[in-house]
Amino acid sequence: MTTPQRPEGPLLKADALQMAIHNSANFSSIATDAQGVIQIFNVGAERMLGYSAAEVVNQITPAGISDAQEVIARAAALSIEAGVTIRPGFEALVFKASRGIEDIYELTYIRKDGSRFPAIVSVSPLRDAEEKVIGYLLMGTDNTARKQVEREQALLDQRLREQQLALQETNVELEAARALAETANRAKSEFLSAMSHELRTPLNAVLGFAQLLASDKPPPSAAQQRSLDQILKGGWYLLQLINEILDLAMIESGKVTMSQESMGLSEVLKDCQALIGPQAEKRGIRLFFAALSEPFFVHADRTRVKQVMINLLSNAIKYNRRGGMVTVACAAGSEGMVRINVTDTGAGLSTEQMAQLFQPFNRLGQEDGAEEGTGIGLVVTRQLTELMGGAIGVDSEVGVGTTFWIELAASDEPVLETAAYGAPVLLDERDRATQKTLLYIEDNPANLNLVEQLIQRRSDLKLLTAIDGHGGIQLARAYQPDVILMDINLPGVSGYGCLKILQDDAATAHIPVMALSANAMPRDIEKGVEAGFFRYLTKPINVVEFMGALDLALAFAAEHGGLHLSTNGSAS
Repeated sequence: MTTPQRPEGPLLKADALQMAIHNSANFSSIATDAQGVIQIFNVGAERMLGYSAAEVVNQITPAGISDAQEVIARAAALSIEAGVTIRPGFEALVFKASRGIEDIYELTYIRKDGSRFPAIVSVSPLRDAEEKVIGYLLMGTDNTARKQVEREQALLDQRLREQQLALQETNVELEAARALAETANRAKSEFLSAMSHELRTPLNAVLGFAQLLASDKPPPSAAQQRSLDQILKGGWYLLQLINEILDLAMIESGKVTMSQESMGLSEVLKDCQALIGPQAEKRGIRLFFAALSEPFFVHADRTRVKQVMINLLSNAIKYNRRGGMVTVACAAGSEGMVRINVTDTGAGLSTEQMAQLFQPFNRLGQEDGAEEGTGIGLVVTRQLTELMGGAIGVDSEVGVGTTFWIELAASDEPVLETAAYGAPVLLDERDRATQKTLLYIEDNPANLNLVEQLIQRRSDLKLLTAIDGHGGIQLARAYQPDVILMDINLPGVSGYGCLKILQDDAATAHIPVMALSANAMPRDIEKGVEAGFFRYLTKPINVVEFMGALDLALAFAAEHGGLHLSTNGSAS
């Protein structure tokens, strides 16, 4: 009879696995009996905890190598959770496992040398063949590395929160500083503006009376004339300073408005030549305006372009040599730009001086020279040029001269769409007697000429013109036009200022006033309508729209003008 062979292969494999677990140094394997006394303490447990198996087996429970306070806290938490009292000690470590609940938790183990380390512990019950619990297996891994990563991550998170908080505080401080700077700048600009206006009134009186004395009969003596000359010289210089400070204050406070449109440079340069000619002649400086190789048109504010050019020309004359020359030339600039050069034959500027250009009140060492100046003109010139979307620069050579240049955006020539309106109409005297009157207030000669040509095509209208707000108001009061048409950006008083004056005057309040402006943004139109303009028309002129608006204004004037006359008549 043969004896059955035992399955030695699987048994040998199981023995090998158990031996590998017992000898593994990567995790601790601690087995206890049902009372919690340690029975197995593997190589990994020895390495982690520093005890030999002989020192703990049949000697202590796992609670003896665990943090006592954590064990007490665990017992209290489980007591609340389970609704029963759990004693601190081994029972707290295996309570869930003893009831068949999978249990994995963090625990601090204490080494033989007293040092501590965090561990992840998994607890399982050990049962016999009748499913009776005969012990417990506690598998543990060292959690130090993970805890270190968590601490570093927490530290990084904390630093990040601190940096975010600091950044928020910095942003708040920056915003407060910006608001404070804006408030201070606004207050400064408003103060300068008010100061300039307050100084202008007495200064005008000083200059006016000084001129009266200078032209008195009999004429003043030579000594008196020298004193008057000094008064006038100082007064005009102070007035120039006030004007430039006011310009700078208005620019910095954002109160300068631009009426930009397509304009020809030829006409502006002719105006500048006429204005600056006497100054150049007085100083023996030859002015040469080079003929334009082609018509140049730019998109800019005509009044501001003239202001910029007068400033550059005045400097070129002022700081030139006796008998020198100033040359003005136009040419194509960088892409899409037109360049205007103003070249003098003065002493030129050094590299150091050019680096200090465009600084307020910096006269580049000319403070003690014979030429008076404020050191503000070039600052205003640059800011006005840049507000128009242009650029300014300078090239200079010591002993040869200096060229200041500006570049402005090139534009197409303005085109007049004449639509259905034909040639000018010839009128007889009877027709003239029935004509209605249009008053046009505009400082741009090209725009005046354009509207004049349009009105010539209407037999029912005659035109009055004024080149500034004050003159226009005087004409409106004197001639009682049927309709008033005006630009917004006028010298002296703006279109809005004129409108307010006309509305507040009973003699002109009934006259419909239309705006014609290059300020054509929707908010500009809305602002104009809200201010009380009968219509707000934009440049370039659409002739059909322009004539239609005129017809509506004339119809309004015919209806309300009669009411105004009857009211005035009954009042008298």
